[in-house]
Amino acid sequence: MDNFDVVIIGSGIGGLCCGSLLASRGKKVLICESHSQPGGVAHTFTRNGYKFESGPSLWNGLESISNTSPLGQILYLLDEQIEVKKYKGWKVIVPEADFDLEVGDSPFRKKIQELRGDEALNQWDSFMKAVKPLSRIIDKMPLLTTSPENLNLQEILKLSIKFLPEISHANNLRKGFGEIANKFLTDPFLKNWVDLLSFLISGMSMDDTNTAAMATLFNEWFKPNAYLEYPLGGSESVVNALIRGFKKNGGKLLLSSKVKNINFSNEFATGVTLENNETINSEFIVANCDIWNKHSLIPSHLISKFKDKEFNVEKCKSFLHIHLGFDATNIKDLPIHTIWVDDWERGITAERNIAVFSIPSVLDPSMAPKGKHVLHGYTPANEPWEIWENLKPNSKEYNDLKEDRCEVFMKPLRGIIPDIDKRIELKMLGTPVTHQRFTNTYCGSYGPAISARKSLFPGYKTPFENVLACGASTFPGIGIPAVAASGAYAAEAILGKKEFKEIISKLN
Repeated sequence: MDNFDVVIIGSGIGGLCCGSLLASRGKKVLICESHSQPGGVAHTFTRNGYKFESGPSLWNGLESISNTSPLGQILYLLDEQIEVKKYKGWKVIVPEADFDLEVGDSPFRKKIQELRGDEALNQWDSFMKAVKPLSRIIDKMPLLTTSPENLNLQEILKLSIKFLPEISHANNLRKGFGEIANKFLTDPFLKNWVDLLSFLISGMSMDDTNTAAMATLFNEWFKPNAYLEYPLGGSESVVNALIRGFKKNGGKLLLSSKVKNINFSNEFATGVTLENNETINSEFIVANCDIWNKHSLIPSHLISKFKDKEFNVEKCKSFLHIHLGFDATNIKDLPIHTIWVDDWERGITAERNIAVFSIPSVLDPSMAPKGKHVLHGYTPANEPWEIWENLKPNSKEYNDLKEDRCEVFMKPLRGIIPDIDKRIELKMLGTPVTHQRFTNTYCGSYGPAISARKSLFPGYKTPFENVLACGASTFPGIGIPAVAASGAYAAEAILGKKEFKEIISKLN
């Protein structure tokens, strides 16, 4: 195989964003993907005419180039469009009530008034007043253009002047979001609500979730004209758009090509070796994989170059999944999304206490055969790996445990669709073992559990000059906006600041 300027290990959103930006500037780029499908966690698969999602179900910023949407900005720079359907509503099932909710400030304020009264509403208003300066800072510091590792002193000074009116609030962005929430919120429902949103973003409680990430979410979800977007065709359409942008500029993608190790001459990477023992030479390596898999690619005699704390990172828990294809006859007004919480008292991170459901065929009938619906449900980062790791897949013990643990999905589903059991035509259940197998993630984990109270996520740099990293294990962290930005940061490190600025100059 030819030599390459850059080899990227993994075709998750971060790796695809990195590769497409590099290819757009004439770099010869190869992406090696271990799975048979690209996209990492964000991929779609088909069974019996149903198109099932496996990863993210909440999207926004795909159609715009807003400051808080690195993915939307990158698609714009690649001149790639995605057809989306805009919507605002989702369903909430919590111990206090079942209700339909829309994004935006006004709908949630009305719901607080209805459920908790004036005092709770006053608390929420005070809390939102404290969050708004942080959201304004985020607006003035677009993720795509402000990698902390790439800023020089002059740029830092320019940014400081830019958000001078909010400068007193800036230090809060590095803290856990709980520090702000606990100052203003005492109402149990409101505290639980913020804790829930934080957990869905990071896999951790609000105390450990980065304030910058939450300020971004609140800026998007609680502004008056807020809306969500569904990419028609599912997450596959997002991945395909990035691949189009990558390939039209000469990028090459290898599927079913797992990288066995990164090759070195002294402490300088020379390329990679695949599991089939094929060697590929490259000037740069970008690891778009989790922190544990990245370490496994490094020769043992060079592992000591990593700091000890990198080997002691705690992991978020894993997932249970349910995929259903079911009869849609005479079903009306189904929610596109539902979030269910069983018991606040058990704690937001308790196993099988939260489930999230998405029925994309409500917005996009092409996701299911005519007259049918397709559903993806999951328990978000609260399923322990340890009860699964020693079980043999497809053994009776494994299958019995899978059926038992996944029964958690049926209680809320029967609340949404009372006769769902009779309607099911196709049912597939997934465990942390399934999640690990298809996403190549360590223990099927959501990612590193790096508390904002202790430190930021590590950046794109590694101990080796020409080995970089991107994805959910690097700054800014977990989530689509974060991993897209991380891919851009790695691309900037390879291209250089001047050339990268030329790329993003189109964003004005």
